[in-house]
Amino acid sequence: MKRLTLTLAGLIAAAATLAAHAAPPFEDTLAQRLQACTACHGAQGRAAPGVYQPRLAGKPAGYLYHQLLNFRDGRRDYGPMTALVDPLSDAYLQEIAAHYAALEVPYPAPQPATAAPATLQRGEQIVRQGDAARGVPACNQCHGDTMMGVAPAIPGLLGLPRDYVNAQLGAWRSGKRRAQAPDCMAHVAQQLSLADIDAVSQWLAAQPVPPGGKPLAQLPDGHKLPATCGGVSADAATAAGAVR
Repeated sequence: MKRLTLTLAGLIAAAATLAAHAAPPFEDTLAQRLQACTACHGAQGRAAPGVYQPRLAGKPAGYLYHQLLNFRDGRRDYGPMTALVDPLSDAYLQEIAAHYAALEVPYPAPQPATAAPATLQRGEQIVRQGDAARGVPACNQCHGDTMMGVAPAIPGLLGLPRDYVNAQLGAWRSGKRRAQAPDCMAHVAQQLSLADIDAVSQWLAAQPVPPGGKPLAQLPDGHKLPATCGGVSADAATAAGAVR
C-alpha cells in the first residue's frame, strides 16, 4: 500500500510538472483578451476571404468605437456582439477600437463579380456619381476618393465581403440598423432600390484595395460632407467625417 501511495504521488507530481511546462504563460494583454473576437473576425481582425463577418483591422478608431457603442446601446441588433460588449465601459470600448485601428495587415483579394455588366456599371455610377434624382450622394463624397474611409470616423468600403455590404445597406433601408441621429446612412439607403443595393455591393466587393490603402487622415481642405451625420460634433464634421 505504501508503495502504491508513493507511485501515485510520483505520477501526480510528474503530471503537474509536465502541465506547468506545456501550458503557455497567460499574457494579460488586450490582444490576449480579444481572442474571443477572432472566432468571427479572424486573427488580428482581418477576417477570412468571402465570409460574412467584416474586417476590423485598420478601420478608423472613431468608427469602431461608435459601432461598439451602437451594439451595446441597441442601435445595432446582433445578440452575440451585444452580449460581448454590454458589460464594458466606454473607456474599454475605446481601447478595443484603438487596438484594431492600429493593426496593419494585408487585405484579401477582391471577390469576383457575379452580376451582369449593366449591374456593375450602375453600382459604379452610384459610388462615384450618386443619383441626384433620388437625392443619393456619391459614396466617395464621404468615404474618400480611394473608398478607404476618413479618420477618425468614416469607414472604408473596400476589402469587405459582398454579402456584408449588401446586408448592412439593407438593414439601414429597413430600419434594422441605426446610428446616432441624424442617421444619414439610413436616409441614403432608403432612397436606394434593392437592385441598387445589390449593384453597389457587387461593384465594391470586386474592387482591389489600393497598395498601402489606409483611411485618409482628413477630408481635403474645403470639402464638405453632403449631409449632417450623428456621432460627430459639428465642428469636427467637415474635417473628420461622420459616423456610419
